[in-house]
Amino acid sequence: MEPTHNAGAGLTGAFEGWFPNPDGTYSILVGYFNRNLKESLDIPIGPNNHIEPGGPDHGQPTHFLPGRGWGLFTMNVPKDFGDKSFTWTLAVSSATTSIPVSIAPLWRIAPFIDATGDTPAYIGFSEDGPFVNGPIGQSESITATAGTPFPLTVWVADDAKSPALPSTPPAGGVGRSEPRERQPVTVHWSLFRGPSAGAVRFEEEMPKVEKLAALKSPPPGTVFYGKATTTATFSAPGQYVLSIQAFDSTGQGGGGFQCCWSNAKVNVSVSAARASGSQ
Repeated sequence: MEPTHNAGAGLTGAFEGWFPNPDGTYSILVGYFNRNLKESLDIPIGPNNHIEPGGPDHGQPTHFLPGRGWGLFTMNVPKDFGDKSFTWTLAVSSATTSIPVSIAPLWRIAPFIDATGDTPAYIGFSEDGPFVNGPIGQSESITATAGTPFPLTVWVADDAKSPALPSTPPAGGVGRSEPRERQPVTVHWSLFRGPSAGAVRFEEEMPKVEKLAALKSPPPGTVFYGKATTTATFSAPGQYVLSIQAFDSTGQGGGGFQCCWSNAKVNVSVSAARASGSQ
């Protein structure tokens, strides 16, 4: 019941649920809730950001945008994980929160198809693919130079089966309701790991998805194809991880169904800019 704050509020992990993998292992889907309206938080892996046992690093983010970060990463656990659990602890100022994550039966989810038959959009790093959908996703590695904008392009495909969005109420509550405009696929870039909040700047965090007539190797069952391009400029050398999420018209969090969005990661090794006049 505490009022919201622009800055200075707490942060907690968010256990989204778990799902089985074809090889018999399980994936635990995890996000977070940054209660600040405007303040991003940077918490390095270590005493203030750790997952145990076996940690502190289990692939969790170190950069936290304001608000709810839905299902940004997965943790793979073996077939015999049983009733074991992990605990993700986050400490901000004097506030420490810990959440358990497990494969308890009541937390099973279906992130690859929802109750209406909708499935997540696919993400590819080239027009030829490979294309992968769902929360585990895929990753690629690139190199960049500090201070120089680096182009980032992804190709997307979707089944366009998202349910219709609610109508927009008429102005003043009088007259006919108009259907809400919806985009088949939207994409969102963010910093997942890096030296600090200001270390990367995107030309557009949510670049426009340009509709394409076709893809060279479209994923099965897809009818919408698109491409989205932006740039990332890194202010300092170091190792970064960028997150790209693709949402169909159900949006972030999938309207409560824990489906249908897809994750992908870009590992970036950023070198220092050359001094002026150097060879």
